[in-house]
Amino acid sequence: RVVWRPFIFSRLLKVENCNATVSELLIPPLRKVPDIFFWGQRKRFSTMPEIEANKRDSELFSPPSDVRGMMKLDRTAFKKTVTIPVLKVRKEIVSRLMRSLKRVALQRPGIKRVIEDPEDEESRLIMLDPYKMFTCDSFEKAELSTLKQLNVNPQISKYSLELTYDNFKSEEILRAVLPKGQDVISGFSRVGHIAHLNLRDHQLPFKHLIGQVMIDKNPGITSAVNKINNIDNTYRNFQMEVLSGEENMMTKVRENNYTYEFDFSKVYWNPRLSTEHSRITELLKPGDVLFDVFAGVGPFAVPAAKKNCTVFANDLNPESHKWLLHNCKLNKVDQKVKVFNLDGKDFLQGPVREELMQQLALPKERKHSVHIVMNLPAKAIEFLCAFKSLLDGQPCSSDLLPIVHCYSFSKDVNPAKDVQQQAGAVLGISLEACSSVHLVRNVAPNKEMLCITFQIPASILYKKQTINLDPPLKRQKTDNVFSEGNTQIASNT
Repeated sequence: RVVWRPFIFSRLLKVENCNATVSELLIPPLRKVPDIFFWGQRKRFSTMPEIEANKRDSELFSPPSDVRGMMKLDRTAFKKTVTIPVLKVRKEIVSRLMRSLKRVALQRPGIKRVIEDPEDEESRLIMLDPYKMFTCDSFEKAELSTLKQLNVNPQISKYSLELTYDNFKSEEILRAVLPKGQDVISGFSRVGHIAHLNLRDHQLPFKHLIGQVMIDKNPGITSAVNKINNIDNTYRNFQMEVLSGEENMMTKVRENNYTYEFDFSKVYWNPRLSTEHSRITELLKPGDVLFDVFAGVGPFAVPAAKKNCTVFANDLNPESHKWLLHNCKLNKVDQKVKVFNLDGKDFLQGPVREELMQQLALPKERKHSVHIVMNLPAKAIEFLCAFKSLLDGQPCSSDLLPIVHCYSFSKDVNPAKDVQQQAGAVLGISLEACSSVHLVRNVAPNKEMLCITFQIPASILYKKQTINLDPPLKRQKTDNVFSEGNTQIASNT
């Protein structure tokens, strides 16, 4: 049964009608309303002090208290009846009026903001936000002006609204279910149809309920999984448990206008790196060369190839290699990407070395840059040693030396300096004055993911040269003459 009546909370005053002076000035009074009160309790409505109202409102849209500790989801247990303010208007002006009442209109999942008036077929009731609307004086000046123009009485009434599981947000449900004071799941990584969660220990007893709530409250999500171990540094994947929904881990994602398909249980994919993938791509120019040492399923390689760069992409994980090939074809760049399935060091000392020898031997006038991306934050810095004495021959112009983008984690209070020192220690040089560090994202409390970018010095990249001095040096003494011809002198140029 729907009942409604003039609605107001006023400090220490017993009121039945909203007698604001503004309504007397603007609009003639409404017809008399039947003397019916919500729940049949006149006193509960008319004498509620404002402080009590605020306390009630703070829990107005919280699920019933008896769902606390629920481990198996029972949607029927979330039914609750609440009282909310409504505004009565003529049905023909609803659409015009709603634009002006956007600020105060009720916005809850699955609840219509405009409903039929059970007492008047020609009228409608607009549901208002109880956190913003206490009396007719809660309307702002512009809103009152619109009400006046449309000849609407600003008097507020009340409405008995039944809430169900569908009307609560996921965070509200989990906060009501989990023990008081415990953190709730506020977000997750979405990978196609999969919600990827990282549950904490205190949440594990409720894991199946949490998974089902995430599926229920997020359209398009049909599977919820939880990571149960750390990322394997060899293949960059992790074991996962299906909490609820389908067990199919074959998924499709769209990132920066490109499509990727893969088996999420066997490869690495992080949707939080979308901005970083785009940042690196924007640094590239058509014709540039990109070496992607730990390419995964192609989030750097595919966009670079679409930008008409020459791309060499590698991943040790056979599954990543398979889906990298697939995604190159899927995005129609398979003719522009050479794909490898090697250890990162073997890739650098093999295909990368061979191509660099050719690229750096080109005339100085070439304008294409060479970029090397190393996105394996847990270990990529260790692979920098592969650049030591990688190339033979005379060093090229410093302008043509390859640019490295190497990713790392840091828990240091000065993470940028820490990463510079880590990379410099591996290369045996100081990078603090000749590198830049970009903060990619906060991974965990006191743990950052960063990208250090620098040009590999020729003194590191090229093998030390040997020079035969001719004619030989000679030293003369009084009694004899001896030569030191063919002496080998090391050069670091």
